[in-house]
Amino acid sequence: MHKEPRLHTGRLQMLSLLDSLGTVRAVAAALHMSPSAVSAQLAVLESEAGVELLRRSGRRVRLTTAGRALTRHARVILDQVKAAEAELDGLAGRPTGPVRLAAFSSAVRRLAIPLATRLRETHPGIALEISELDPGASHPALRRGDFDIVVTADFADGSLPVDPDVRAVPLFADAIVLVTAADRAETGPADLADHAHAAWALDLPGTYLSNLILATCRRAGFEPSVAGRFASYELLLAHVEEGLSVSLLPGLAVDPRYKVTARPLKEPMTRQVYAAVRGRAPLTAATRAVLDELCDLAARNFPGPAGQYLV
Repeated sequence: MHKEPRLHTGRLQMLSLLDSLGTVRAVAAALHMSPSAVSAQLAVLESEAGVELLRRSGRRVRLTTAGRALTRHARVILDQVKAAEAELDGLAGRPTGPVRLAAFSSAVRRLAIPLATRLRETHPGIALEISELDPGASHPALRRGDFDIVVTADFADGSLPVDPDVRAVPLFADAIVLVTAADRAETGPADLADHAHAAWALDLPGTYLSNLILATCRRAGFEPSVAGRFASYELLLAHVEEGLSVSLLPGLAVDPRYKVTARPLKEPMTRQVYAAVRGRAPLTAATRAVLDELCDLAARNFPGPAGQYLV
């Protein structure tokens, strides 16, 4: 006898969002629903599942062991549904549909925007949506399903974040350089200890670049004196250009429009730039096409070793 599926994909999406966002109110805001409506649908999902999925404590809820297990399956199911819909849409021709890509600031300028230009010619049916995203936020956003592809980087120490839900595709290696005003007479590899008493420009606290600079200076034996913090690399470079500070930047972020000198470090540091997709999710035809074009663009514009990992 044929048995109807018990679980509803819309309610599975709510459970997945609850696991990622933490509160019913946040899920309601993401889905443009009322919190009471979300709570009611989650109660129906518990009834469908036949086990306790949520444990309530005052106004908050947390997932039970069964709830976390169902969430893992829900993400796979939702990705499979999305892949099926995209494949059906693309059967009549070339890959079509939306693809959401996030990248850190300099990768948006040097990779994502050129990628969008290329896709307009090679895959006009793909609608690429680009968002700027700090590398530190990339894996959580990918796991939540906010994006289909993220372009991010490791921590310039050879370590790739361990994440079983994420598959990394290496793009290229990017050296960390010391950036100073162009009128300074220094040449050759830079010894950071020589800049222990300099004024430094950093990114905002807690960001990828800020953490990288602080950790690197501390390994060199000093705490940098901060003269400015800037969310924009352009503002940081303008500050350095005027001789007001020095900084560390990945080579990709050094904009040639600014009169600065970029020097490799005496103790070289290289970060690996990589694209990441959800590890258990089948790629839609459109996402696969975007990923292929991205890898080709990186190989053409940033030749050299791209790292060895693929997880």
